[in-house]
Amino acid sequence: MSKRSESVEEYLEAIYKLSRSDGEGGATVSRLAAALQVSPPSVSEMLGRLRAAGLVEEGGGRGVALTAQGEREGASLVRRHRLSERFLTEFLDVPWDEVHAEACRFEHAISPEVEARLAAQLGYPRTCPHGHAIPDEDGACVEEPLRSLAELEPGEQATIGRISDEQPELLRYLASLGLLPDTSVTVESVAPFGGPLLVRVADAQYALGREVAGKVLVRERPGERRAGRGNAAHARDGRPKRARSRGRRQDRHA
Repeated sequence: MSKRSESVEEYLEAIYKLSRSDGEGGATVSRLAAALQVSPPSVSEMLGRLRAAGLVEEGGGRGVALTAQGEREGASLVRRHRLSERFLTEFLDVPWDEVHAEACRFEHAISPEVEARLAAQLGYPRTCPHGHAIPDEDGACVEEPLRSLAELEPGEQATIGRISDEQPELLRYLASLGLLPDTSVTVESVAPFGGPLLVRVADAQYALGREVAGKVLVRERPGERRAGRGNAAHARDGRPKRARSRGRRQDRHA
């Protein structure tokens, strides 16, 4: 198979992500246009080319869907992108709010050989710095089922699993509050009529709007009230601290 153009790869990656997004809607023309910052007519034109190449098909009322071939290529692109994000944050100390744009440049230049070495050097991470699952070498990708922080009731404690929106402004804001993946958070109170949540992170309390809280996805920890960080693996600015040892493959079934 010949090398795809960067524009085709960007579309395959975007369709792959939108098809698995935490919200509803799928990979529609409007959502693709917003994600790729292009016009709807440009999206329609490219989708025609992707259909002709056998990479996409109708998605049953949810926009377009990737074919088996498109799925394999999309998963490979997302894997390279998220491995690149890990490398940039852990080895080059790129802040987590800047790493997405930089990884977009890296992903198109990484060969399969470099990808394999990169995964080994990183210790075969399961997630990107924002908590999204990294597809394995075979393209399998299973996102952990999580709840929105906005759904929690007063007194409930949870651990942040991932951030659904990677907008730099949002990521900077969350990092300033210490709301990072693997961090423990407790909902102290919920204001009525759609008001904010009062959340505790370590020894600090913050009022968090429902819209922002809805983009923080958590795994519950029933019956626990202990406040504090669930994992000290992240610095305050969102950069994961570098592990002491590298190259040891994690047990995927752990």
